[in-house]
Amino acid sequence: MEFSEEWKSLFPIGGSTVSPLLFSDPHSLGPIFFNPNPNSLTHLFSSTIPSLHLPHHLFTERCLLTSDPSILPSTASSIAPFFDSPHQVIDHNLSHFLHSRIQLLHCRDTPNAVVFFPTGANNENIGFFMLRVKDSVLDTKLDVKGNVFRASTASKSRIFRISLNPVTDSGLGGLSNSSLVIGYLLASSLYSVSWFTVNHNLSLDTPAMSYLGTSQVFKETVVHACWSPHILEESLVLLESGRLFLFDLESRRSTNVFKGTGLRVPWSDFDWTSSEENKAWLSCEFSWHPRILIVARCDAVFLVDLRLTECNVTCLMKIETLRMYAPDVNERFLALSRAGPDDFYFTVASSSLLVLCDVRKPLMPILQWKHNIDEPCYMNVLSLSMLRSHSKVDTYKLASEMGFCIILGSFWNSEFNIFCYGPTVPFRKGSITSKLSKISTTLCAWELPSEINLSSRECHCGICLFREELSKDALPEWIDLQLKKEMVLGFGILSNDLASLLCEPDEHGGFTLVRITSSGKFELQRYHASWSLARKLEDCHEADLRMESHLLRPRSVKENKSVELHYLKLDYLCAYANGNLAQVLTTKLDKTYSNDQEEAPFCSEVHELLCKKLNACGLGHSRSSPAITSIFNDVKLPASFHEVALRKLWTDLPLELLQLAFLSYSECREVNGFNQTKVPLEFLAVPDLPQLPPFFSRKPSLHSDNDIVGPVIPFPVLLVINEVRYGYSDLGSDGFSVEAELGLKYKEVMQVANEIAVSSHSSMRPDDHAVSLAGEEEDPWASSSKPKPFSTYRPIALTFSDTDSVQGKCNDNIYESFIFHVSEKSCKQAESVGAEMFDDLCPIELRFDAPVKNFEDQSLKAYTLLKKKMSNWHEDFDVYKEFCIQSGFEKTVKS
Repeated sequence: MEFSEEWKSLFPIGGSTVSPLLFSDPHSLGPIFFNPNPNSLTHLFSSTIPSLHLPHHLFTERCLLTSDPSILPSTASSIAPFFDSPHQVIDHNLSHFLHSRIQLLHCRDTPNAVVFFPTGANNENIGFFMLRVKDSVLDTKLDVKGNVFRASTASKSRIFRISLNPVTDSGLGGLSNSSLVIGYLLASSLYSVSWFTVNHNLSLDTPAMSYLGTSQVFKETVVHACWSPHILEESLVLLESGRLFLFDLESRRSTNVFKGTGLRVPWSDFDWTSSEENKAWLSCEFSWHPRILIVARCDAVFLVDLRLTECNVTCLMKIETLRMYAPDVNERFLALSRAGPDDFYFTVASSSLLVLCDVRKPLMPILQWKHNIDEPCYMNVLSLSMLRSHSKVDTYKLASEMGFCIILGSFWNSEFNIFCYGPTVPFRKGSITSKLSKISTTLCAWELPSEINLSSRECHCGICLFREELSKDALPEWIDLQLKKEMVLGFGILSNDLASLLCEPDEHGGFTLVRITSSGKFELQRYHASWSLARKLEDCHEADLRMESHLLRPRSVKENKSVELHYLKLDYLCAYANGNLAQVLTTKLDKTYSNDQEEAPFCSEVHELLCKKLNACGLGHSRSSPAITSIFNDVKLPASFHEVALRKLWTDLPLELLQLAFLSYSECREVNGFNQTKVPLEFLAVPDLPQLPPFFSRKPSLHSDNDIVGPVIPFPVLLVINEVRYGYSDLGSDGFSVEAELGLKYKEVMQVANEIAVSSHSSMRPDDHAVSLAGEEEDPWASSSKPKPFSTYRPIALTFSDTDSVQGKCNDNIYESFIFHVSEKSCKQAESVGAEMFDDLCPIELRFDAPVKNFEDQSLKAYTLLKKKMSNWHEDFDVYKEFCIQSGFEKTVKS
């Protein structure tokens, strides 16, 4: 079937049985598969790779199900989309692997190259070193201390991308003090871009960098930054909102701060979709003119023409154009790059297609390939002659000069493919068709895409692939196999001049790359052109699959030094979780009592201070167990009945055990830190304001040696010791349980609360009731003997229906019912100039841990204004009104 040229380009190569623009003739094109040469692997040196702190692939739905067994799958799946989606998790991981970690710059007029890469604890600096050949041996030029050279960006921000602009014309690179300018470098971080010049010191034969300056700190994220191929000192920056800035190094200020020229582009005319994900901006490049730009968004690619006063924007490609072979609703563009044979061409990769486009033919692809790479974000276009250089025969020299290769892949997934294309007419050296091909403008794909193994350590035979799949299944769901294997984080291809000095000519040519791995190794590897792809690598086939978990983690300075691990002994916590704490403690206490020696647990000063604090709460040494009303009188801020029951259990403990639970800060045990330094365990100090243990209302602060801190022993342990040593438990021979003891105390609290209730209701209900306690003489800090009003309530958010209870949701009143002291001022509106006037603002009785202070007229006026505003807020706040109704009193703030 005959097709027109336009129709031919609509059939992607590999996506359908019909591929009119696919040319397959190995005898004319030559070999275009590239296999690693195992004998050429050269280790350059090792560096430190900072940890990227990647999150695991555990989605919210899975996290909810594994963290709380009471949550049903239907509930987890219904609320998970509100937090994240699979695409967001993937994008977060890929953000660290969008670009190559290293860039190579050829030193003009010499066969040397400089390798650049981010370095530092946060990748905030630029590291670089030189590769050169001396006496046919590769030499790595480092600084005088044997380390890589470093250049600072004057910022602590992480560098995400490095871009180079080489100076190829000797007339453009200045020569001063034996230092030759060989290129320009920009380093982009999250909110800024920094610029450098790269120099070659001819006298010392070393590289150097000169800091030029940094852009202003943008308020938006920097999406992409690139150099102009037409004007060496110009660069373009794209922000996440689509704003474009043009920077010229000649406009540098004396303060080393660049201020770019904002380009006014009418993006509002191209706002087709309401999806924020499709509106995300992707990349930018210069086209065939210094003022014509190509800007990519996830759903479209645009041509921005700035040659006239008014900016002209044209849509070059839309994701809807590719719907025939990319029907997925989540299809989006992922990468953009300039392409050959001239600056009119560019390539754009989507989730499933790779498209070659021409700016002179909007919305009409020149070539399309169907790729099977998961989320490809790296793309680079090279001449085929660069990949098939240094060959013994020149049979396919013209094909190499006329052909191009697109390297597309993902560093995260360790997948890379090569897509070759060139003129439609095949040719060989000396043939008539070779002359016709020079005037042909139609391009076609050369052979199907082929894989390239950048790590040279992955055998793709069936046995190894099957073994890898089994390893994936053996790993937990939240761990990626990539984090257990050694990955390539970046690579660069050496120039033909330098590569030819390192190896013998290949039969059909090849290329030499420098790569950096996730273990921090810089390596050099030679690849040669072959007629077929090597699926089985003998050096890797018999090796076991590496599961070393060393990826993306800092390497030890002394790799031969054994790692010293510190362990925490959590036997008591494990026993408590398994429900056998009493059994474990009884066994250990029996051994302790056999060798018991009478030792005073406290010095006399600490004992006196502790007694003083406890006496303030009615817990003297000769006291019996305090009445339950004392516990209720201590409840000022809202507390659940679980907290009230817990306070009662604390007050039932003998003073001897309380002395074990609270220590002077100077007596706290010290433990070994990470550097074998002794550090004390940290506990909160006992407050000066009278409170009952375990002192809920506390704030962290610096301690002095005289402060009493605690509890230093968990309460379940104290409760078990109390049962074992004093036999106070009422559970008999059925065994001791902390939960059962707490349940009994909870019932006691509820019974007393019901007995002293003054409402008309006979049972504790959260709708409408108040409680009055007349035992004011037991409240040592009370200034009045009048009955204390109490209120109970249950938060609306915890009011589940019967259906919810059947589905397994928590409906335990011990945690959901709250009680608190009602402010006396809320019942009688009296004027005040002291701290008690704040009682008018809420029904809760406020207690200030601060000196008493009276307020003057100016402060009272401000208080009156704030009180009026708060009253208006109360009137409009439905939740507060519902709370007042449930608690049985009117709103307290009145204007």
